[in-house]
Amino acid sequence: MKKYVKRCLAVFLAVLFFGMAVQAEEGPGDLYAQSAVLMDADTGRILFEKNGNEQRPMASTTKIMTLLVTLENADLEGEAVVSAYAASMPDVQLNIREGERYRLRDLCYSLMLESHNDTAVAIAEHVGGSVEGFAAMMNQKAHDLGCYHTHFITPNGLDAQDEFGVHSTTAADLARIMRACMQNEEFLSITREPYWSFTDLDGTRSFTVNNKNAFLNMMEGALTGKTGFTNGAGYCYVGALERNGKRLIAVVLACGWPNHKTWKWSDTQRLMNYGIETYHKEIIGEEHVALEPVHVENGQQDMVRLSADVKEREILMREEDEFQMEILTPEGLTAPVVRGETVGTVIYYLNGQVLDLFPVCAEDDSPMIDYEWCLEKILRRWIPGVPVS
Repeated sequence: MKKYVKRCLAVFLAVLFFGMAVQAEEGPGDLYAQSAVLMDADTGRILFEKNGNEQRPMASTTKIMTLLVTLENADLEGEAVVSAYAASMPDVQLNIREGERYRLRDLCYSLMLESHNDTAVAIAEHVGGSVEGFAAMMNQKAHDLGCYHTHFITPNGLDAQDEFGVHSTTAADLARIMRACMQNEEFLSITREPYWSFTDLDGTRSFTVNNKNAFLNMMEGALTGKTGFTNGAGYCYVGALERNGKRLIAVVLACGWPNHKTWKWSDTQRLMNYGIETYHKEIIGEEHVALEPVHVENGQQDMVRLSADVKEREILMREEDEFQMEILTPEGLTAPVVRGETVGTVIYYLNGQVLDLFPVCAEDDSPMIDYEWCLEKILRRWIPGVPVS
């Protein structure tokens, strides 16, 4: 039992520190980006990374979280009133004015299609009560998604710093955020719209915003994405693609500074093509694992059956990838044992790294031997027919 516990502890630490399997030793070749990630959007597994966990400013790629938090917490038919602070934001602007009223949905198209900084603040103030309140919502959502190296200060991604650090994320965290965004149909609909026309709610001003995400027309199957640039962040991009049953997310951060605006596109296409050409879908694992019963010391039932709720998984793999399964169960148990109690683990490995864990559970109860149980056994053996409790 001690050996089993030690092994389980080692596996837990492996999951904690290494997370999902990463193939970082090979990749798409040299990239301009200082940080980059390619993720399987279906499983969240990172297929390639270059400095994927280094924290960096991310500019307007921030706005994918701005939209996600808005979609999850607000009515898009609501009315947003422009504050003086929102109207004061620097380019890129829609040039909204203090006191004007807009439908929240229209501001969301302005936010994502042309990356307007003033509408980002108007949205944040409407949804969160203030920029600070909205940033707290963004940070909570990031934490909920497992993005522990991300810190939001602004809803538009302008370079900023507060007492907790710099407005920043990692390529891996940004990919996790995009994965969540892809599961929201409204997010996909807004970010894929070619253009959007609207007026303020008083009908005095008219606007048409056009989708500036060039990636949507660069590769077959392009789904969504967001560009970004500030002096601190450099050129950034996060995008998603679906082709031949594969759903991929590519992130590039600090991918050059002026005059290298196109580097983000060449890096993104290189990452996506690497995923398309190198990985294939394969089913791994088992539908059922046969397990032997184990002895229970001091148990009223001396043997209990075991079962494992394992599952087959369809994942992206390379030809050279190796899958292994390990079953960890104790040599014996000590009473009391309760049916459904977790007593072991089935571990899936890919290339030696933990991919998934499944519990092994007891199928029977085995209470501890006590005085009443012993007395009942004696009475049943030596005085047949005597009623016992």
